Amino acid sequence: MSRILIVDDESSILKSLRRLLLLAPGSAAGRSDRFDVDCCEDPFEALKKARYTAYDLVLSDYRMPGMDGVQFLQAFRALQPGAPRLILSGYADLNGLIRAINEAQITRFIAKPWNDYELISAIGQALALRDATLENQHLANQMRLAQGSLTAEQVERCRLEAEEPGITYVNWGPDGSVLIDETLVDD
Repeated sequence: MSRILIVDDESSILKSLRRLLLLAPGSAAGRSDRFDVDCCEDPFEALKKARYTAYDLVLSDYRMPGMDGVQFLQAFRALQPGAPRLILSGYADLNGLIRAINEAQITRFIAKPWNDYELISAIGQALALRDATLENQHLANQMRLAQGSLTAEQVERCRLEAEEPGITYVNWGPDGSVLIDETLVDD
């Protein structure tokens, strides 16, 4: 099952995309799995989720209040560089598209209104590319491990961080104590 994060400030768009992805299997590009979909109307809330939830793909609106899609995807990329990033927009802004490609390194730009088949196909292709990239990274890490340029602990740390973002991060205090970020603690 592939976990997808969708960010759009319009709740009707989120509902439509969620329904589409929950009903349609990711059958494009040789994949046949279902999607687990998380939706956020606020890009800041989405980034908070992404700090501790691993996503296989993120789909973001381009124009949102407070933070545009490029800024959001840049911040998301810093947290989860291996997840493909797609932008969905009703605006054909060439400069914005170039900025999205260059700064956020998006995989695909999808125009609103979208074609369901093309959207599912684009997501399937992006996930297939992600799978191939992860397999290549795994093989490269195994080779580095065999050559001694990487330790087993480093390989395991990379694996854990990919599965559970933030798990290997510890905020140490000056006295050696562990500091807890109170903004991330659920009440």
